Amino acid sequence: MRTHQIAAIPGDGIGKEVVAAGLRVLDASARRDGNFQAAITEFPWGSDFYKQHAHLMPDDGIEHLKRFDAIYFGAVGAPDVPDHLTLWGLRLAICQPFDQYANVRPTRILPGIESPLRGVTAKDLDWVIVRENSEGEYAGQGGRSHRGLPEEIATEVSIFTRVGVTRIMRFAFELAQSRPRKLLTVVTKSNAQRHGMVLWDEIAKDVAAEFPDVTWDKMLVDAMTVRMTLHPASLDTIVATNLHADILSDLAAALAGSIGIAPTANLNPERRYPSMFEPIHGSAFDITGKGIANPVGTFWSAVMMLEHLGETAAAARLMRAIERVTADPSLHTPDLRGSATTDMVTEAVCAAILGDNE
Repeated sequence: MRTHQIAAIPGDGIGKEVVAAGLRVLDASARRDGNFQAAITEFPWGSDFYKQHAHLMPDDGIEHLKRFDAIYFGAVGAPDVPDHLTLWGLRLAICQPFDQYANVRPTRILPGIESPLRGVTAKDLDWVIVRENSEGEYAGQGGRSHRGLPEEIATEVSIFTRVGVTRIMRFAFELAQSRPRKLLTVVTKSNAQRHGMVLWDEIAKDVAAEFPDVTWDKMLVDAMTVRMTLHPASLDTIVATNLHADILSDLAAALAGSIGIAPTANLNPERRYPSMFEPIHGSAFDITGKGIANPVGTFWSAVMMLEHLGETAAAARLMRAIERVTADPSLHTPDLRGSATTDMVTEAVCAAILGDNE
C-alpha cells in the first residue's frame, strides 16, 4: 500500500476547523480507495505558537517539513498579531524556501451554487488563475528609514527576474495547453509600471512562440476586473503577478459564489520540495468557533493534493463527492446563504465518498 507523508498545519481561526474536517475527508478517501494511506503529522504552528515562543514556527521548521510529500495548510492571522508578522512568519516562510513558485487557483461554479452575476452558469465561469508566487510585489525587498520622523521613508520593491517570469509563463502556457479551450490571458500593468511589467510582457510574448496552439491575449489588471464580471465566458486560464493574482482570485471566488469554496495549490513543479495546499479564505475570526465555516475550499484543496500525489482516482472521487454535496441546498453553509454546519457538510462529503461506486 502506498503511504503519503502529509504535514498538517491548521494554523489560526477557522483554519483549525476546516483542516480537521479535511483530514476526516482524506481518511475517508483513503479508506474508500484502499490502495494508499495518508500518514498525518500535525504541527501546532501559528499565532498561538507565536504568543508563547515569539515566532510562528521554530527556526528549524523548514527542516522538519522537508521530509513530507505534501503540506496541508489552514490559515494564518489573528486580530491581536500584526498581519505582516503572521504572513511572513508562517505561510511565506514556507512558500519561499520551498520555491513554491506556481500558485494555482481553480475557480468554477459548483453544482447547486449560484453566481452573483445574473445569468452566469458553470459553462460561463470555469477558470484557472496562475499566480506567480515567489517574487513580484511580495518579494520582501525594501525597508524603512528615519522611523517616527516627519521624513520617514518606506519602500516596497517589486522584483521581476527573467528566470522567475519565464518559468511562471511557461507553466501557465502548459496549463492552458492542457485545457480544452487552450486559451490564456496574461494580466499586466505595463502602461504604468514600465520596467518590471514591461519585462513581464516581453517574456510572455517570447514564451508564447513555444505554444502556437495556445491562443493568448493581454489585459491590464484594472480592465481585467471588468472583463471578469461582464464577460466571464471569454476567460479560461489566467496568469498574473503575485499581487494582481492575489486580488483577482478573491474576486473570482466571490463571482463563483463564495470565497469559502476556493482552493489553492502552492506548487514546486520540479518536486524538489514539498508543495502546499490550502483554502484561500483566511482565518475568519468573526466566525471562528461557531461551527459554520465552509470546508469546501479545504476539501477542493485536498483534491489538488491527491492529484499532485498521483492519486487521481481518489481525487476524482472526492471532487464528485463535493459536487454532490454542494448540489444540495440543505448542505449550504451561511456564506452560501444556507444554514448547514461545518460538521454537516463534512459528514455528507465523507458519506458520498464511501458510497461512490463509480
